[in-house]
Amino acid sequence: MFKNFAFQNPFRILGLQVILLILALVSFNGVSSLRAQNVLTQAEKDEGWKLLFDGKTIEGWRSYANDSFPESGWVIEDGTLHKQGGVKYGDIMTVDTYEDFEFAWEWKLEQGGNNGVKYFITAERGAPIGHEYQMIDDATTEDQLSSSASFYLVVAPNAAKPLRPPGEWNSSRIVVSGNRVEHWLNGAKVLSYDCGSPEILEKVANTKYKKFPGFGNKVSGHIMLTDHSDACWFRNLKIRTWE
Repeated sequence: MFKNFAFQNPFRILGLQVILLILALVSFNGVSSLRAQNVLTQAEKDEGWKLLFDGKTIEGWRSYANDSFPESGWVIEDGTLHKQGGVKYGDIMTVDTYEDFEFAWEWKLEQGGNNGVKYFITAERGAPIGHEYQMIDDATTEDQLSSSASFYLVVAPNAAKPLRPPGEWNSSRIVVSGNRVEHWLNGAKVLSYDCGSPEILEKVANTKYKKFPGFGNKVSGHIMLTDHSDACWFRNLKIRTWE
């Protein structure tokens, strides 16, 4: 006798569909939600990765303005480094400097939020100026040079970038090898450029950065998490370097 499985097991089929939907949503929001946060796997350790935030302390970070860490505004909250909104508390940056590196982190913004990660930060410039990986609610800007994952004001990202909306976690990477720089977003390379190239220096000359000698060239510098007064959350910050 022929038996219709779907009619005999409707609840089993429905349960399977629910499980598949949950797995799809988890995959969409990133596999990091399935693993422990702010820890390195053995494979990552073998590849040379080092944590820059363990979810418990701010060791390795300092204020841009002085050697201490801001007394307020940047707080550790539920395993995240939370830049509180509403007040400008100041930029923070790594204690160490880096030249050739891969920096990876996860971040999320509030609706309408704006923040960024800057690299090549040096004291010689006398200002918290560096190449910036822009992090912003793209609904607030029509300029691709100011959109998320851009080299702010200089190089626009791929228009088809896989950006997730405010309130959801994004995963980003900055890769610097020689003069070559890449910006990655949620597993996709969204732009690349060459430090010091005629193309980049010509673009810099048309921005506010033109008043900073040498901007657009590669330098050894700090990595900075900026304070644009909006709330922002960071986790899984890690770095690896090479010669």
